[in-house]
Amino acid sequence: MKQIEIQNVVASSSLASELDLRAIAEKLEGAEYAPDEFPGLIYRLKKPKTAILLFHSGKVVCTGGKSQKEVEEAVRTVSRMVRASGQKVTSRPVIEVQNIVSTADLESEINLNSIALTLGLDRVEYEPEQFPGLVYRLEDPRVVVLLFGSGKLVLTGARKPADAQRAAELVRGDLVRAGLLAGRRAETKPALARPSAPTPEPTPAALT
Repeated sequence: MKQIEIQNVVASSSLASELDLRAIAEKLEGAEYAPDEFPGLIYRLKKPKTAILLFHSGKVVCTGGKSQKEVEEAVRTVSRMVRASGQKVTSRPVIEVQNIVSTADLESEINLNSIALTLGLDRVEYEPEQFPGLVYRLEDPRVVVLLFGSGKLVLTGARKPADAQRAAELVRGDLVRAGLLAGRRAETKPALARPSAPTPEPTPAALT
């Protein structure tokens, strides 16, 4: 199984004990603030490509980053912008990762019905009429893994990339021990060209 691929890192922090979101919205070009629809202010950064949510309580949530480094850079960038708008904010916000969403691939098709029956409904949730994937909850690390018949995995709840990788490997190990991993996906091979018919030897009549 290949290494996991991080799709989204969600992190939170606190910039101040209170923020004037309306004043920030007036100073930050492109900020979205509609308190009747959503209590927070939304600001989107192009680099790193992330979305920042600011709340009146001073809390900030960053989503969309592909690594912890990206969310830290995004939060600090917005912190400087908020300070420049006239708000009092902490100079060194403590940033905490709340959730890492990642994907992995078992490189083998799997039978979700067999997995649900073998591993038991006390460990997994599988209701194909409502959701096409099987939900596998791990206790250590505390990660939720969504398994699909194609062998693709979606992992959520990890706080560190290493936990997501370990969760993927634990799930694969459980399936291998239970004999639930099918063969590798068949690779599409190019069709072989038919050999051309041999050119007939010229007959004496054709030479005359």
